[in-house]
Amino acid sequence: MSSSDIFIGETIGTAILILLGGGVCAAVTLKASKARNAGWLAIAFGWGFAVMTAAYISGPLSGAHLNPALTVALAIKDGDWSNVPTYFAGQMLGALIGAALVWVAYYGQFLAHLTDKEIVGGPGAQATSAKAVEAQEKGAGPVLGIFSTGPEIRNVAQNVATEIIGTFVLVLAVLTQGLNDQGNGLGVLGGLITALVVVSIGLSLGGPTGYAINPARDLGPRIVHALLPLPNKGGSDWSYAWIPVVGPLAGGAIAAGVYNLAFA
Repeated sequence: MSSSDIFIGETIGTAILILLGGGVCAAVTLKASKARNAGWLAIAFGWGFAVMTAAYISGPLSGAHLNPALTVALAIKDGDWSNVPTYFAGQMLGALIGAALVWVAYYGQFLAHLTDKEIVGGPGAQATSAKAVEAQEKGAGPVLGIFSTGPEIRNVAQNVATEIIGTFVLVLAVLTQGLNDQGNGLGVLGGLITALVVVSIGLSLGGPTGYAINPARDLGPRIVHALLPLPNKGGSDWSYAWIPVVGPLAGGAIAAGVYNLAFA
């Protein structure tokens, strides 16, 4: 694979991943969305299908890493770090593009949601409204969860551990079951296997932190949230932002170490 193929494949694939994954979060969250309140099952399966779609689209070009944690794991497994910067660049650009496309697709719903007094508070809102109180918190705004993850209970050690564990499961599953014949990306069945693993992680381990398990998936959309001209959008919770970056990278590295010790 050439550097240009890797960059283009990862950009397109990660953009599709975030468009569909962030899209299901928007569909479930925003007012005037037909899927509003569809629940956690919809989110878990939506992200799984997003991974599958993105993997099949980008696989022929880049091997469909779509995740810096997987890129690091494969570099540790193979001892080749030469293409890591190219993968990272494509993944981050794709994540930015995908998040911006979610905003475009749900533009009217974002405006309706963020001008509703029950959501954002303000004059006329009930002082005891849980949604209004949540929107006034300094950390995360009322639509940040569409773009990036956040913990239900803020405990740094637990939050980091949760992201490490979830990413460990994902990366080890890819390394043992999902690699193509060259061992450098997802195979034909690997996309489906990985999608089902992502659904499983979401259902089983997603409750505490929202299962970022992918630094680009969280950081890129968080940057877009900070830059978008959304009214009453609230903060981007930068004090938490390092956890869904460091945790997945550590989880991927640990998974690669275990793979080399136990399976290689």
